Amino acid sequence: MLFKNRGAIKTTSNVVIVDIDDKSLKQIGQFPWSRNTVAKLVSNLTNAGVGAIGFDIVFAEKDKTSPIYVLNKIGIPQTVIKQYNIDYDKIFANVLSKTPTILGYVFDFDNHPIYKGVEAPMVPAIFIQKGKKKQEFLLTPSGVIKNVAVLQNSAYSSGFFNVIPDEDGVVRSVPLAISYDLSVYPSLALEMIRAINGIKKVQINYNNIGIENIQIGSLKIPTDIYGRLAVNFRGPSFTFKYISASDILNNTFKKEDVKGKIVLIGTSAAGLLDLRNMPLDSVYPGVEVHANVIDNILKGDFITNTSDKIIFDIAIIIIVSLLTTFLVAYSSAFLLPFIIVAIASLITYYINYMLFTQGVILAIVYPLLALILSTIVSIISNYFLESKQKKLIQNKFSSKVSPKVMEDIIKNAQNGNNTFIAKEHNITVTFSDIRNFTNISEAAKSADILIHFLNEYMDDMTNIITQAEGTVDKFIGDAIMSYWNAPISVTNHVQKAVDASLDQIHAVKPLNQRIKTIDKFKPIVDMSTKNGKEPIEIGIGVNVGVATVGEMGSKGRSDYTIIGDPVNLGARLEALCKYYNSMLNISTYVKDEIDNDKYIFRFLDLVTVKGQSKPVEIWQIHDYVILPTKWQNDTLYNVSQKELNNELEYYHQAIKFYKNSDFNKALKIFEDIQNNWNNKTNNNIYNIYIQRCEHYIQNPPENFNGVFEHTTKG
Repeated sequence: MLFKNRGAIKTTSNVVIVDIDDKSLKQIGQFPWSRNTVAKLVSNLTNAGVGAIGFDIVFAEKDKTSPIYVLNKIGIPQTVIKQYNIDYDKIFANVLSKTPTILGYVFDFDNHPIYKGVEAPMVPAIFIQKGKKKQEFLLTPSGVIKNVAVLQNSAYSSGFFNVIPDEDGVVRSVPLAISYDLSVYPSLALEMIRAINGIKKVQINYNNIGIENIQIGSLKIPTDIYGRLAVNFRGPSFTFKYISASDILNNTFKKEDVKGKIVLIGTSAAGLLDLRNMPLDSVYPGVEVHANVIDNILKGDFITNTSDKIIFDIAIIIIVSLLTTFLVAYSSAFLLPFIIVAIASLITYYINYMLFTQGVILAIVYPLLALILSTIVSIISNYFLESKQKKLIQNKFSSKVSPKVMEDIIKNAQNGNNTFIAKEHNITVTFSDIRNFTNISEAAKSADILIHFLNEYMDDMTNIITQAEGTVDKFIGDAIMSYWNAPISVTNHVQKAVDASLDQIHAVKPLNQRIKTIDKFKPIVDMSTKNGKEPIEIGIGVNVGVATVGEMGSKGRSDYTIIGDPVNLGARLEALCKYYNSMLNISTYVKDEIDNDKYIFRFLDLVTVKGQSKPVEIWQIHDYVILPTKWQNDTLYNVSQKELNNELEYYHQAIKFYKNSDFNKALKIFEDIQNNWNNKTNNNIYNIYIQRCEHYIQNPPENFNGVFEHTTKG
């Protein structure tokens, strides 16, 4: 992941790969080629001034295409064979002896009997293991697959080209030295570097926990404790300069491409099975791995698992775990994903910096696992702690507050806030009441029937209120007090309160139909029918204003509630529903806050209610202008909307005369509607204004302001 994120980087341009590719196989023929062809390949490179040649190929068997071998096989007499004594292996050996070539071979780690105990090729250098303890850290194979003797003895030197992948099949490191038969042998890349520099002594330096580095002259190559170099890959496959072997054989290549360069001969042809899985590429020519190793050594930009990396790894894991635990404990759930991503990004950035800037390989999986596990453990721990805390709070306050308030208490308790301190807040308050409840109580005949009756009503009304984000403050007998925008803020709380109130009134009809089907409510239904009414008829008052919100009461018993003039006015508005023959009364403060095009309004009065001196306009809401789908074709008035609009237009004309003290004109309209309109939607209001007009005509008021003072609550 880190290599792919970094991308390709420049090579030193000193390493070139001569590739036995598909093009070469097509022109020259199947591989292995005859040794005289390989000899020509080496000769042409040498003639072009190559610096050194390394083979990522082992010539483990004699060339069976040599004429001398073929003639022997078909039984030609020796006297004849001597005339055609052409041996391709000797031809290739002769070329090797005159060129700067390092042969490759392979160590066997699979215990094949035929390779076991075979003597490894000699190396013209001394290997010293400085500071070595009894334990062997270098890889120890069981056998060796080497070149035929005639070739091996002719070459200057040789090195193994074993590439051993990690457990996931990806090659990330390459052994630079292997211990076999009590001797140390270099890799192809290490031997080429040694030979080029003409150094006769290679030193393997140990520390307390294993191999620290391999030293050639003054150059120290850092390795892991097993003598493996972590490869700083330059890029995906074909990052290095590739030249087709067929071009070398045909002498159609540019001499400057190989002059003075280190040339590795290998293959990228899929059929020759030398393709590996690397961090940057899953199909990667094996020869290019050795090119990367040589280029790393030439440039010196090593990456390594240092002996003290475990300290860094543990430190990072501890820091990540502590930081994650702290942040999860003191952060909101909303911020948690961003925190995890930020920490993961920080881990990746730091490890990426250490890898490609400082050359130190640090574990990335363990810190990320520490991040995930710390997050999970912290969340689980916080969950149980919060559950315990919530349980304690709920046990203490469940008898005092509504569910919404309980949520606010728990949230603020987590933030260290004192929720119970009283504060001023702009709220919308509603009061609702069942009409003729005294008669219902008498008809019920038992407390059990009455309680079940109220529960049927309260359940439906409460659901409507809570679904509209309101809080039920308390049940006062048959009345319900509820409010919006406290303790939590509610967008458009005034309109939501009005909609919830209209929905409650609409919900009464299906509720009454259900009640009529329940046998135990039959006495209540019979009483209501006898009086020409439905079992449940309600009135609601709605007001908005700044009220005091908080815990109120005595030390021994308290409640989280709201108080203030807006609350008192809301209660008075509900009480005046009966007086004005209205199901839903609102104050002018509510009307100013809602969408006036959404509802059908009737001005009721300008009054001062009992306990208040400031006059306030009271308005009746008849219904929605356009009914919501759930209440389709179920209006709250008994005429067409056109008839209602005509009535209200005529009525509001009379109100205008009334406010201007023109009581005679106002009286004429009120009486006209009262006496001549059969489908009136509010009977009481006309009687009220007819009586007032007649009174003011007989007793003209001075400085009339239209305010009527209510001296009773309803």
